Amino acid sequence: MEIKDRSPWFWVFDPCLIVSIGAVGRYDLAMDVLSDAIRVMRTGRPHSAEIRKRVPWGVRAEPFSGAGFHVVLEGTCWLIPSEGAAIALGPGDVVCLPHGCGHALADSLSRPLAGAPSAALPEVVPSADDGEGAATILLCGAYTLDQTRPHPLFQELPEVIHLPARLGHRSPLHAAVNLLGDEIAHPGQGTEAVVSALLDMMLLYIMRAWLADQTEGGPVTGWAATLADPAITAALRHIHQEPARQWTVEALGAKAGLSRAAFSRRFTSLVGKPPLGYLTWWRMTLAMRLLRDSDKSVQTIAQSAGYASEFAFAKAFKREQGLAPGQYRQHSRR
Repeated sequence: MEIKDRSPWFWVFDPCLIVSIGAVGRYDLAMDVLSDAIRVMRTGRPHSAEIRKRVPWGVRAEPFSGAGFHVVLEGTCWLIPSEGAAIALGPGDVVCLPHGCGHALADSLSRPLAGAPSAALPEVVPSADDGEGAATILLCGAYTLDQTRPHPLFQELPEVIHLPARLGHRSPLHAAVNLLGDEIAHPGQGTEAVVSALLDMMLLYIMRAWLADQTEGGPVTGWAATLADPAITAALRHIHQEPARQWTVEALGAKAGLSRAAFSRRFTSLVGKPPLGYLTWWRMTLAMRLLRDSDKSVQTIAQSAGYASEFAFAKAFKREQGLAPGQYRQHSRR
C-alpha cells in the first residue's frame, strides 16, 4: 500500500535527532536516562505490520510479556482494555500498552470479538483486506520486554497510554509513524534493520510524549517529576554513564550542584531510593543483562559493575537476586 498524506501531521518533522542517533542539537539529559531505562528491558526483535480491517470486525488480544502499540492510519475503531473504559480512536491516534495487557480492537462496542492466541501480537502477522464495509487501517507493533526487573519508570506507566492526534503536536512521533508505515508498505534492501530501528524510535517517542503530557497538567510526581528536575537528572546521567565509578553521595551531589544533605533528600524523594541504593540497583540491572545476553566472564562483569573482586560482586549479586551469578546465567538462558 502506498502511504498517502492522509492528514497534515504526517509530514511535519522535528530536525532535532533522537539522542541514540547522535549528539546533534540540544543534548537532553533526561532522554539519556529514558533511553537506558528502555534499553535494559528490551529483548529480542520488535515486530510491526500494517493491518486492514473492514466492517464488521472485532479481535481480542491476550496478555503477553512485552509492550505494544496501535496507530490509526485511516478510519476509526475502539480500543477495549481488559479493565477501564473503552477508548474511541480516530486517524492519527496512538495507543500504547506498556505492560502487554489484554485488550480488544473493534469497529463497534457491540461487535462480537474473535479470539487471538497470545503469540499473535508479538509476531504481528498482517491481515487481509477483508469485507466490503468501511475500512480501518492500523499500524501495529510489539516489543518483548524483560519484566523480571523493570525500571521504576516503567512500573509507573498506566496500562494504556492514549496519545490523541493534535495538529502540529508530537511531530517526531508522527514522522516516525510515517517512515515506519512507508518501510513496511515498500520493503527494500535493509528493511529489517530499518524497521527495527524505527520501532525503537517509536517506543522512545511514545514515552517522551507521555512524559511531556504529565508536565502539562501542573505539578507532577514520580519519574515524570524526576526527569523534569535538572539536578537529579544530571546525577542520574552520571550514574548511568559511569556505573563502575566509586561514587559517594557528596560526589553525586556536586554533579547535581547541591549540598550532600539537600541532594540526598531530593533524590530519595523523587527516585524512591537513596542515591547509593539506586546506584547498586542500576549496577545489578546492568550485570544481569550482561550475564543473560553476553559471554563475558563473571570477573569482567564484576569490574564493569564497580566491584573490586569477583567474590564481592557474587556476594552482592546473591543478596540482591537470590542466586549466584553463574546460576543466574544458566537459569536465565534456559
